[in-house]
Amino acid sequence: MGKVIAVAADSRHRFSKTRVEAIRVIAGLGVEGDAHLGKTVQHLSRVRTDPTQPNLRQVHLIHAELFEELASKGFRVWPADLGENVTTSGVDLLALPRGTILKLGPDVELEVTGLRNPCAQIDRFQPGLLKAVLDRGPNGALIRKAGIMTIVLKGGIVKAGDVIEQRLPAPPFLPLERV
Repeated sequence: MGKVIAVAADSRHRFSKTRVEAIRVIAGLGVEGDAHLGKTVQHLSRVRTDPTQPNLRQVHLIHAELFEELASKGFRVWPADLGENVTTSGVDLLALPRGTILKLGPDVELEVTGLRNPCAQIDRFQPGLLKAVLDRGPNGALIRKAGIMTIVLKGGIVKAGDVIEQRLPAPPFLPLERV
């Protein structure tokens, strides 16, 4: 089991979010008061492409272990800096298959939909950071390390210190792809 390290939200489309004591997560929509709340896609570039797409990016999670890895490369990154709603510890988010259910605290259930695709904005936050959150696997495949995206199955309150439980989907496991 893992735990929630921090939670964040922002009503405007900015790169970083604001850390808060707790977030209210709403089933089928996302984080109350967050710019990405909605049944349909809210990410600005995706809205321009097709505003009727389902919102598979309702809640963004990043593992705090990434911040430690980035620190070893000379970057200073803290919870909410990379735009995540939930910063976790003790869960290998990037290794989860699509469809995994994450239970945060006593009530909230999120379904993993895919990987966050980091964009050039990350280099405006700290030059060189985009390259640091991308890697290549042994087979040459691109590895995106900037967290995962989820949809909300069951709402409630999430706060730092909440326990995270994971429930894997039935096999065959589908790998995470960018959403």
